[in-house]
Amino acid sequence: MSRLRTPAHPAYLRVVRASAWYDLAVTAGFATPWTYTLVHDALSSCGKALGLGALPELDPWQALFANLMGSVVVVWAVLRIVRPLPEHGLFDGIARALFATWQAYALAHGVSRILWPFLGLEVAFGVLQLVPWSLRRNAGPAARNAGPAGADPAGGDAGPAGGRPIGTASR
Repeated sequence: MSRLRTPAHPAYLRVVRASAWYDLAVTAGFATPWTYTLVHDALSSCGKALGLGALPELDPWQALFANLMGSVVVVWAVLRIVRPLPEHGLFDGIARALFATWQAYALAHGVSRILWPFLGLEVAFGVLQLVPWSLRRNAGPAARNAGPAGADPAGGDAGPAGGRPIGTASR
């Protein structure tokens, strides 16, 4: 964890990118009705075979929400793969805390136990992405102002364009 003490460290950005690749691999199949049918059937068969329980029968509402979630997560994952930023890790960690909460709630209410490995990975990636921010927050003002590369020394984030409007970054 010492290499991940600061969100500006390259190792932290590798975690952000790795979590994005995981999200892309796991959720791409949820993004369309056709691929979700395949994923649903595969997860259900796997759950039955492992004694973890099958998924409920597929219905159009379930498919709609799976497709919405899959589409948003795929876009979010591609952003983090193409341009991983420390702030993306922070927001992804927060999203993972929410996802893990709702997954735990669903497990407590009897959904297929096939969800357990996904919950474990949500928690793991969430911790890896949030702990460095917590350590940074508790490190004192000097560490907080040392921010990520491109950060304003006064503590504000200059962003990818070095403080200039995006359209003027290369001028």
